[in-house]
Amino acid sequence: MKLLGFLEVTYALPLSIMRTTLLFLMFSFLFGCRAEAQKNIPKSIYDFKVAGLSGGEIDFAQFKGKKILIVNTASKCGNTPQYEQLEALSKKYGDKLVIVGFPANNFLFQEPGSNEDIAAFCQKNYGVTFPMAAKISVKGKSKAPIYRWLTEKKYNGFSDNSVKWNFQKYLIDENGKLIAVFPPATKPDAPEVIAGIEK
Repeated sequence: MKLLGFLEVTYALPLSIMRTTLLFLMFSFLFGCRAEAQKNIPKSIYDFKVAGLSGGEIDFAQFKGKKILIVNTASKCGNTPQYEQLEALSKKYGDKLVIVGFPANNFLFQEPGSNEDIAAFCQKNYGVTFPMAAKISVKGKSKAPIYRWLTEKKYNGFSDNSVKWNFQKYLIDENGKLIAVFPPATKPDAPEVIAGIEK
């Protein structure tokens, strides 16, 4: 009986140690991944380079000295006609403003198509000429790094916020500072957007 008890204790000890070690390794991995992900978020908007909708790369460093309006877009949304106003803004303020569209399928699957489908839709229906990024996620665990920068104050220095729907707008000034977040229903040519651009 005593021998059996001894064997049970001897057997349990390594299991306990193993369990503790596994838990330690698991938490280390999880926090390590999180720390690594945070480490990979650029401090400046100008450090971002993203894939373009039709290939190539959009380098935000080339937008220094201009305001930037970042918009998450979708082809099958009630706000989709805002593409027309965004294109008009791009043409009117092209010397001082760059609009960058980010197609995303996060809201009711309203951007289901491929990058090729989206590019064809934008060209055919709205003649979009401003830069469009490849399709990304703007919320959740798979949120793109640039949207982590836009939605977390520790990166953007302006506000913690979340993307409420398609066509939410982020205005960045000529020095790369986030200065305004406009709700999806706010049209691109609304007075408050124009005031931010012309400021």
